[in-house]
Amino acid sequence: MSERRVRVRFAPSPTGALHIGGVRTALYNYLFAKQHGGDLVFRIEDTDSNRFVPGAEEYIIESFKWLGIKFDEGVSFGGDKGPYRQSERRDIYKKYVQQLLDADKAYIAFDTPEELEAKRAEIQNFQYDCHTRGQMRNSLTMPKDEVEKLIAEGKQYVVRFKVEAGQEILVNDLIRGEVRVKSDICDDKVLYKSADELPTYHLANIVDDHLMEISHVIRGEEWLPSAPLHVMLYRAFGWEDTMPQFAHLPLLLKPDGKGKLSKRDGDRLGFPVFPLLWKDPKSGETSRGYREDGYFPEAVINFLALLGWNPGTEQEIFSLDELVPLFDISKCSKAGAKFAFEKAVWFNHEYILKKSNEEIAALFEPIVKEHCPNETSERILKVTEMMKDRVSFVHEMWPLCSFFFEAPTAYDEKTAKKRWKEDSAQVMTELIGVLEGIDDFSLENQEQIVHAWVEQKEYKLGNVMNAWRLTLVGEGKGPGMFDISAFLGKEETIARMKRAIEVLG
Repeated sequence: MSERRVRVRFAPSPTGALHIGGVRTALYNYLFAKQHGGDLVFRIEDTDSNRFVPGAEEYIIESFKWLGIKFDEGVSFGGDKGPYRQSERRDIYKKYVQQLLDADKAYIAFDTPEELEAKRAEIQNFQYDCHTRGQMRNSLTMPKDEVEKLIAEGKQYVVRFKVEAGQEILVNDLIRGEVRVKSDICDDKVLYKSADELPTYHLANIVDDHLMEISHVIRGEEWLPSAPLHVMLYRAFGWEDTMPQFAHLPLLLKPDGKGKLSKRDGDRLGFPVFPLLWKDPKSGETSRGYREDGYFPEAVINFLALLGWNPGTEQEIFSLDELVPLFDISKCSKAGAKFAFEKAVWFNHEYILKKSNEEIAALFEPIVKEHCPNETSERILKVTEMMKDRVSFVHEMWPLCSFFFEAPTAYDEKTAKKRWKEDSAQVMTELIGVLEGIDDFSLENQEQIVHAWVEQKEYKLGNVMNAWRLTLVGEGKGPGMFDISAFLGKEETIARMKRAIEVLG
């Protein structure tokens, strides 16, 4: 028999914004598929109609477009194994529910929520399973004609999977190795609800994975407890030969303390947990996104790839294409990965350095033009060349280097107290005279002439430069002084110096 084609899937529920943990799951599925020359399928699991949120599906698709994770087939991508939206597959699932009922692998249960609640009150740690199903109202304890009568009357029911006692379920996990579970501790999960004629996640995802020929199921650790049930369902359908291999990824953990990363942690510590900005259509609450916070998609991908897996080398910067051949699902950590959000900022800084000055200048230009509409692209590029290595985000550049484009209107009090000496006004007036005499105002020529003047006058170079910086910048920041003055030009440099002397005295 020829080896199966690798086919993996990412199957989110449209219940709100896509969590960054879901993005990592999709990324690992993508890397695994590309590494094996396989397919990545995008499926929407929307069988829980009560939790559906308008706009969530479009948000998820837009997130992956921004991140550069491309799907081969699925919702909005086409393919010949659809429909890929579970709510459009009702009739398919009904057929398989009936197959399980006919084979005595499932049964119909009529227990009302009140009856279930009463049983929970009666039996401590009650679960609906092989030990308790005989005490309940279902097709195993009721006469056949009564079951048929209730169905004909339109009474609501669920279909439960019949877990046989005394079995050992073996799950072979690519990350965790062999996981063995006794069937006696498994409950008879609900597979189908007559109320909305839709299956639950457990049945729908097994049927879909089988029909869509999914070879590997790579998902979050939170699904590990359901893996034994999914193995039993494959057996019940007689699909053991096409059962996918499982891999359960480690959780993303809070940056501090214990537990799973949540939106609350992001709000508390000031970082996004969603790829794009999300506005909840019900509450109107807005949540930050990596895109809107100024992160590059490549930096987010690079950061997430190394949360729970690493290539075993010192290298940290990888493009998506570079990650494909290196990724090894079996080398993923079993333990949860702490979400060190500061590292994401570090990655973004590294990608600013990697990108060309022209690319960063193009991103910086709209910000500059909000303040100075007539500013030229050439000058913006020059500032970018000088300043991009000092920021982690493009939006940080304006507060850091606005002085290149706008003369200071005030002078930082703390800096002035420290750097503006008693003789600073006089020294700056002398320096104006020196600068006025320079025809070639290039950086190199200015530097040579000014340094010679400082030496001749026996001034302290640091004192002169600190005072001069205050006159041109308004505070003690920026690149080398001659970089600034050469950029501003002779006329603007002298005008700023004269104004500062007036104000600072």
